[in-house]
Amino acid sequence: MRIAEIVLRNFRPYAGEIRIPVNDFTAFVGRNDIGKSCILEALDIFFNDAELGHDDLTKGQEESEFSIGCVFKDLPEELVLDAQAKTTLEQEHLLNEQGHLEILKTWDCSLAKPKVRVVARAHHPSADGVDDLLSLKQPDLRKRMTTRGVSSVDVDLRYNPQIRAALWAAPQDLDKQMTDVALDKEDAKAIWAQVEENLPIYALFKADRPSRDEDSEFQDPMKLAIKEALEPLAAKLEEIKEAVKSGALAVATRTLAKLHEIDSTLANSLTPDFKAEPKWDSLFKMSLIGDNEIPINKRGSGVRRLVLLSFFRAEVERRRNEHQDRHVIYAVEEPETSQHPKNQRLLVRTLMQLAEQDRQVFITTHNPALAGLVPVDDVRHIRKDAGQIKVDLAAPSVWEDVANELGVLPDNRVKVIVCVEGPHDYECFGQLSKILHSVEPSCPSLLEDARIAVVPVGGSNLQQWVQSHYLKGLGRPEAHWYDSDTDPAKHQAEVDAVNARGDGSFAVVSGKRELENYLHPDAIQEGMSIAVTVSDNNDLPDEVAHAVHVAGGGAVGEWPGMDPDKKAHKVRKAKRRLNREAASKMSIARLQVSDTADEIKAWLQKIEALASR
Repeated sequence: MRIAEIVLRNFRPYAGEIRIPVNDFTAFVGRNDIGKSCILEALDIFFNDAELGHDDLTKGQEESEFSIGCVFKDLPEELVLDAQAKTTLEQEHLLNEQGHLEILKTWDCSLAKPKVRVVARAHHPSADGVDDLLSLKQPDLRKRMTTRGVSSVDVDLRYNPQIRAALWAAPQDLDKQMTDVALDKEDAKAIWAQVEENLPIYALFKADRPSRDEDSEFQDPMKLAIKEALEPLAAKLEEIKEAVKSGALAVATRTLAKLHEIDSTLANSLTPDFKAEPKWDSLFKMSLIGDNEIPINKRGSGVRRLVLLSFFRAEVERRRNEHQDRHVIYAVEEPETSQHPKNQRLLVRTLMQLAEQDRQVFITTHNPALAGLVPVDDVRHIRKDAGQIKVDLAAPSVWEDVANELGVLPDNRVKVIVCVEGPHDYECFGQLSKILHSVEPSCPSLLEDARIAVVPVGGSNLQQWVQSHYLKGLGRPEAHWYDSDTDPAKHQAEVDAVNARGDGSFAVVSGKRELENYLHPDAIQEGMSIAVTVSDNNDLPDEVAHAVHVAGGGAVGEWPGMDPDKKAHKVRKAKRRLNREAASKMSIARLQVSDTADEIKAWLQKIEALASR
């Protein structure tokens, strides 16, 4: 189960109801204290019953309740209510109009201790006689069949799902409407219990958590390590326990003998008794020693935070493995905290890669440089408008709004700004430019040259960037590379606009369909274990995604008719892997074969000329 949308109503600064679509990777961007962390903490309440109170209700509201909800996709195919009673969420009419499961938890703050109720907001039958079936016991369901004249032929009356299905299938107008279906009675409660077992594991890494190696955040993973190390020694530890007990008994026997010499009536026996079983794991308190025998708590806060984040991930993955590979959601507040700019970028890219491994990752940041690494479709800009908190989704103006609000501070070392379409191009060009630079100094290594800033400007906001000449305030020439995609080139108008500026800026359109088409098939085979043909104009991400699907056991003929969302997810994942795993296997020899026209080399040499002015 994956989150498709977050729903908040009257929760802290979010007055009224707000719905926030999310992706596999989502960055919540905005000023300090605007409500970014509230979203992650709301999910912690939803999934983990984190602490809440009356202060979580939006101030100044007439209502006394607040709600936190999630809309889920990738749902369980089947729910087992008991050994034979099997059903589905669709069969029970518990999905919304988009076919997703929408669960809302609402807390009543009029009570001394807020009490929760859980509902499914579903496109559910509302007609009399069929609107309450999930709350009825079996005798009442059978009676309802009789009163409504529904035949019991071919219906196993021992199982409630079959009875409900028969009642809903009878000739009638179900009058399905969006309804809040309570999940607190009879089979509705049983269904919710099954859903809970499939909910994602949600783990929140807060910006202000401690980072000393003696703190619980460090010690908990170390205790786990000690516990796991002790498990194979259980037999030996039992021998030690018995030896200690035997030795203590010998001491007690000798003591009793001496006691009898004083007064034989005082006691007839002294037997050692363990008040509790030995807690072997509590005997060990471990610290973490890094380079040069320096304890972690003596290292810089940035290193401590990276180690802590690694512990956090390891513990979450352990929980995932223990729960039958349930989906995992990582939520990380301000990954830039205490980090050098290089580590900030590395950490964000690592988290983005994590989102490609069947995880979801949510981050908060008020750093525009980090936000600039994120595809515009994955950005949620949180701002205040007329006293109300708003969440802006991907739009052509989103980066302009973010940068205007948060500020962009140029690095004076930067001489030229390189604009590429997205973060995948950013990574691929980084690999290819590094390869070329190793044999041709006139080609700069884009990600290692301090004179060059690489900016992913994104497909959906590309036109806005070019038309507004957004970066002109930095006073640096720009070098643009855009995929041709189609013939004529999809972005030819933007290319012409950049080339017409007269300030040294230039733009090119690739001779091939996409940057991926410059990858050698051997690099794809070596990096991804997938054999494909690479031409100038084939849709390589789609073909690689298809090949990966088949290699993973998918049917060959299934691909064309696959659910569009599922297919798009696989294609995006293939594109990311191509630009990272396959690109990392490129060599100068392979590049010379795949780019016979030296397009990339020529583009990089023009960038070097601008950077050297």
